[in-house]
Amino acid sequence: MVLACGIDRLVGDPQGWLHPVQVMGVLIARLRDRAEAWAGDTPLRLRLAGMVIALVVVGGSGMAGWSIERLALVWPVPGGLLLLVALASALAGRSLEQAVGGVVAALPDLPCARTRLAGIVGRDVEHLDQAEVLRAAAETAAENAVDGLFAPLFWMLLGALLWTLRPEGAGPLALAWGFKAASTLDSMLGYRQGRLRWLGTAGARLDDLLTWPACRLVALSLPLVAGRPLNLPRLVRRALAEGRADPSPNAGVSQAVYALVARTRLGGVNRYGGRLRSKPVLAAECPPADAGAVDRILTLTTRLELAWILGGGALVAVAGRLPAG
Repeated sequence: MVLACGIDRLVGDPQGWLHPVQVMGVLIARLRDRAEAWAGDTPLRLRLAGMVIALVVVGGSGMAGWSIERLALVWPVPGGLLLLVALASALAGRSLEQAVGGVVAALPDLPCARTRLAGIVGRDVEHLDQAEVLRAAAETAAENAVDGLFAPLFWMLLGALLWTLRPEGAGPLALAWGFKAASTLDSMLGYRQGRLRWLGTAGARLDDLLTWPACRLVALSLPLVAGRPLNLPRLVRRALAEGRADPSPNAGVSQAVYALVARTRLGGVNRYGGRLRSKPVLAAECPPADAGAVDRILTLTTRLELAWILGGGALVAVAGRLPAG
């Protein structure tokens, strides 16, 4: 996993390479077509179909990861290399840093910055000024640090711990790919419009559930790597309180703790599909997001990833020394 994190940071997701998430996306799209053909506009049928899609996609992705883990145990050299690359594919540290950094680097060229921003956010970007572009970049860096990096890393570390205790069971790749499948389901079907308000419910709820522990662990550990251990209780309580107002049980908390620790104001009014939507204002007493704030958020993410790997690795090493039974 240390090597996988290193590969992710050095290489990221090379363009032109088939990514596991792409395979998951194709499967979800095909299952959606069949589900809608069977369920029509009937809410109950759509909910049932959504549950089946979630079971097939998440279960299938987990089984694919488990199969690669078995291969690595039988043939350590080819299987281990495949496992290493597959683990790296579950992490998005470099791709997030590149995407967000690319937006900031494009400024003050607003048209270019807006174009780059449109590829990583769901809000309307056509009329954003420089301050709003920077706020969107900072919020994306904070929210997607959990979704794209720390949540799969959490399940990877848990899988490594379980694999150490029970090698025949699911390991780091099985759990990480299972999470990535739930996350992909939410990103493709988790919208409260049309048939998706019923078809996407199972995937969205599962993604919220699987992201929840990693998000809270980020809230607990981010102040520590920022050198603010004495403020930990206050920062955690405030992040949970301010993030609670967000419709997402995780996005608000992740943005809130980053806003408080990086000392930058996030949140406010956004436009989605031409409609205004108010998000809670986070760390209201701090200055608005600027290029420095975005850089602080990305730096904190790198530090926290290293801390998780070191801490998780130590825990797995200790567990591996425990006597069987």
